[in-house]
Amino acid sequence: MKQFLELKHPRIAHGFFGRQGGFSTGMFASLNCGLGSGDDRATVVQNREVVARALGGEEEQIVTTHQIHSAEAIVVTEAWGHDDRPKVDGMASNLPGVILGVLTADCGPVLFADAEAGVIGAAHAGWKGALSGITDATVLKMETLGANRSRIVAVLGPTISGAAYEVGPEFRERFDAISRGRFFTDSAKENHYMFDLPGYLVTRMQSFGVGQVIDSGLCTYGGEAEYFSYRRATHRGEKDYGRQIAVIGLK
Repeated sequence: MKQFLELKHPRIAHGFFGRQGGFSTGMFASLNCGLGSGDDRATVVQNREVVARALGGEEEQIVTTHQIHSAEAIVVTEAWGHDDRPKVDGMASNLPGVILGVLTADCGPVLFADAEAGVIGAAHAGWKGALSGITDATVLKMETLGANRSRIVAVLGPTISGAAYEVGPEFRERFDAISRGRFFTDSAKENHYMFDLPGYLVTRMQSFGVGQVIDSGLCTYGGEAEYFSYRRATHRGEKDYGRQIAVIGLK
């Protein structure tokens, strides 16, 4: 588990977990927390219990969503069951004892906190969600609970880096001219580009007025021993992949 000093606060517990320290085997080894993966459900729950205990809680307190690469965010008013996950990609809460969780395997996990207001948030930001504004939507939901974006600390956890994220021309054209010039560089493959998803997310949050934005600088694709990666699994022809989790809760 990795933590960041800027989020240390007596009211807030958080962590970015990798793939080590769990019970799964094979391609899911070992701390796979993705309920949507093909891993054994009981083992996934056992892995999530490891995460919850690290934050001083129980597995039932962790809420994750059915992530759909959207710009939809909600306010969490109570914990829900594994089979009742809403189809959204951002959450905000001011409830002590509820642990917000984001599952990723290359996409950007973003944790948010306004410690003064006692409001937290979490967002799953793949390129679609990043482009359509999932981080903006999460901050707006936090503000309905009393957060102030100028006080919010946002941390981007392990994400596929620009050095590993090659895309085609049709992908690049979805972004405006400024973004194409700033976050895309030519790749070794003709008419292809390397996309800096972390850079795009950090700049977007800063432009939206988030008070402090921190990039962990950790790449999921290159850190095979530490992180799951959808793109790495795809390049190898593997049929499935595990998901790491980022969590944040109010004590």
